[in-house]
Parts: sequence; structure tokens; C-alpha cells
Amino acid sequence: MKSTSNKSRCIWVSDDPLYIKYHDEEWGVPIDDDRLLFEFLILEGMQAGLSWLTVLKKRKRFRQCFDRFNAKKIAEYDKNKIAELLRDEGIIRNRLKIHAAIGNAKAFLQVKKEYGSFSAYIWQFTDGCVIQNNHKQHKAIPNRTDVSDAMSKDLKKRGFKFVGTTICYAFMQAVGMVNDHTTNCFRHRELT
Repeated sequence: MKSTSNKSRCIWVSDDPLYIKYHDEEWGVPIDDDRLLFEFLILEGMQAGLSWLTVLKKRKRFRQCFDRFNAKKIAEYDKNKIAELLRDEGIIRNRLKIHAAIGNAKAFLQVKKEYGSFSAYIWQFTDGCVIQNNHKQHKAIPNRTDVSDAMSKDLKKRGFKFVGTTICYAFMQAVGMVNDHTTNCFRHRELT
């Protein structure tokens, strides 16, 4: 447990003000906004093999380079835009991840067409409810569940990339589909 300003936080939070702000204001807050859900899905995929703090530090530039995560625009990125992205030092310049983001935008638009919204699709995996966990210690928090397994399998079937079960579970935590703040964290109570 980390404690700053008389607030106990999840142990994974560093002393970085950006990380503290993310933990205190965003992580675990239920989201139903399609654009923001898409942003988190892409950023979680970009994070694979890296720290989340690395992604947070590049998030502002990602938003600029990826048209504020407008899926319609991203789905139309061509080789010139890809080359531009690969030159931008402000983002994660991984060719596979950039191509995956473009493919995921196309798949995202198909899901929206089928379900009316990506939110309706993604929240079906938890029956529209937040899974309330009561983990006392960080080491008790899983990195995948049957729900994230099912989500990953279905997303892959629909053509999404960089959506393995661990990434899906991290996505679920980030967008509030599961409350994995430890019970000694002040945010656990606020999000229950």
C-alpha cells in the first residue's frame, strides 16, 4: 500500500504525479463512451511488453497522432500515415502495434455497426455490471480470468490484434469493468 497526502493507494502506483492522477481519477472508473473505450483498447495493446507509465507519458502525443482515437479516421490510415507514425518519437513506434491499431479500428467499426455501440458489445462480457473484487493484497489480483479469456477469444475472432487475455484483463481494470483496487485503497470504497 502506498500512502501520500493521507490517502492509501494500490501498491503499484509510483510516486510519479501522472501515475497518481491516473490511479486517483481514471483507473477503474466505469466507461461507456465508445471513443474512450477504443482509446484504452489501443493503448493497452501498445503497452504490451512495456510499463503502463511509459504509455501514460506518451498518451497526449498518441491522442494527437491518432486523431484523438477517432476510429473512422484511423481505419483509413495509409502507408504515408504509417510512415509518419513510425518516425514520431513521441509514441511507441512498433510497426506491428501500429498496423494492429488500424486493423482494430476497422474491427471496432464493424462491432459498432452490429451492436449499435462498442460499449454495448464490450459490457456484455460482464452482463453490464462492474465485477466488484475485494482483494486485500495486490498479489491476489489475477492477470486474467474466464471473462477476459472469453473477451479475448471473441475479439480475436472479430479480427482484433494485441488483445490477448492479459491485455483484455488490464483493459477491464482500466475501464472499470472490474474493481481491482485493493481493499485498503481509498478508491476501492469510492468505486464500490
